[in-house]
Amino acid sequence: MTHKIGPKGQVVIPKDLRERLGIRPGDEVDFELDEDAGTVRVEPVRDHSSLRGSLAGCGLVSELEDDHRSEARR
Repeated sequence: MTHKIGPKGQVVIPKDLRERLGIRPGDEVDFELDEDAGTVRVEPVRDHSSLRGSLAGCGLVSELEDDHRSEARR
């Protein structure tokens, strides 16, 4: 599939691809540049539930503080 870039730098995502990916008007997409390959990847942004507090009670803060104290002693 080949499409032309419009005068404002816009390109239309073909309807069949939008439907397959579930992209609708107003949805957000993410652009990722792969400089080595010279390509741009476009992915729909999916609404993920918040991860805030999901690691509460795991003791990670105290472990990081211990690591920091150990590094400071060196």
